[in-house]
Amino acid sequence: MKIKEIFKVSSIPVAVASLCCLSPIILVVLGIGTVSFASSLADTLYGSYKWYFRIAGLLAMIIALVLYLRRTKGICTMDEVKKRRNEIINIVSIVVISSVVGYIIFLYVILHYLGVFLNLWGNPKVMLPAATSSSLSITTKTALMAGGCFWCVEADFEKLPGVTDVVSGYAGGAGDNPTYENYAEGGYREVVKVSYDGSKLSYASLVEYLIKHSDVTDGQGSFHDRGPQYAPAVYYDTTMEKDTALEIIKEVDVKKIYDKSIDLAVIPRVTFYPAEEYHQDYYKKNPIRYSYYRNASGRDAFVKKYWGDNTGIEGYGVVKSDQNSSAKSVWKDFKKPSDAQLRTVLTQLQYKVTQEKGTEKPFDNAYDKNKEDGIYVDILSGEPLYSSKDKYDSGTGWPSFVKPITADAVKLKEDNTFFNTRTEVRSVYADSHLGHMFDDGPADRGGKRYCMNSASMRFISKAQMEKEGYGDYLKYI
Repeated sequence: MKIKEIFKVSSIPVAVASLCCLSPIILVVLGIGTVSFASSLADTLYGSYKWYFRIAGLLAMIIALVLYLRRTKGICTMDEVKKRRNEIINIVSIVVISSVVGYIIFLYVILHYLGVFLNLWGNPKVMLPAATSSSLSITTKTALMAGGCFWCVEADFEKLPGVTDVVSGYAGGAGDNPTYENYAEGGYREVVKVSYDGSKLSYASLVEYLIKHSDVTDGQGSFHDRGPQYAPAVYYDTTMEKDTALEIIKEVDVKKIYDKSIDLAVIPRVTFYPAEEYHQDYYKKNPIRYSYYRNASGRDAFVKKYWGDNTGIEGYGVVKSDQNSSAKSVWKDFKKPSDAQLRTVLTQLQYKVTQEKGTEKPFDNAYDKNKEDGIYVDILSGEPLYSSKDKYDSGTGWPSFVKPITADAVKLKEDNTFFNTRTEVRSVYADSHLGHMFDDGPADRGGKRYCMNSASMRFISKAQMEKEGYGDYLKYI
């Protein structure tokens, strides 16, 4: 097999396999994309999708080999394959070896130095385009929650982003297969089974959401519905879930949001029995009757009275705070939970980013386009990290800042993963991975770009800073 033929067969597969890093270079050379955008694209493609490109290159090599054997060598039948087996083995071996060597040289030498020349990789010492974590698969988890009438609880949870399905049913009684006519007599409680994406929500999020959308201070019923079958409860699978639920209850009680203490049962998970079909999605099937019932119950008025518009997920059970102490003492006294506890209170994405140095998807995160005044704090410890005053749109798809809120707010560490030297940014007290620092920021603002992951931070608006104990940091906004 001649060198010209080897190059002809292997060049296209090599180019296809290298598209993860060749594509951003093409964008810049043709003037279609900016350097910052191309850099973030390379980061995403190489980190999350490199094996897709490599498999595509392998398929391209197989197709090129078949065409070469048929057209150039005239091997078109199985008889020819058997007769010329040794020749075919030699050709395949040569092409595979040359393709692998060509891929390594093309990606790690030619594209590397071309990227350095175009300033795509940001750091002149890099050996590879910036790598990210592998893409996260959706992990569906389930939990049982009770907050009174399951029509209302189902309707509320179905509005929570990250929830994939909610089923009304019964749990906790004696006997099998309860019905709407006899469930109360059997000691069952109206509950909902919540299925949720573990990469977007945590068990702690569900407990917090239930507390904010039910009367969890009434252990004898729920609004106009009386009896233990309507009493609020959360069910736990593990000791970690139990501890998380109890911690959130304690945290809300300490803040004295309600007029009396929370009376929310925290009990082991039991068998769940789906309710009759006519109860499922009742608020959709019978909107007029449901609306009348809900308004008459006083549920929405109760939620409005105690939570106002603050009915979303704030992170109870994650950031431990004490309103009677300064925010500074909270994070300085922070003790990192066990790994099992972290997996319970953090979403899959939050855990992947903060504990395993992962990277969330660009342009598809909470704070990339956030322009509200406030501060960004560590998702675990609550330590202040960045001010909205120092945030800017870098065009990379991740929240970017020109500097931390104070000089000692973060710590920098050399990151040599995947032969790539970058500057990692971590929080001081929680030691969470936050992102990376680059030298391609606005020149008139110091020239630095702190490229952060939304999943590693929590945003506190200027209006909420005093209330949450960050009044001393208002001067940085």
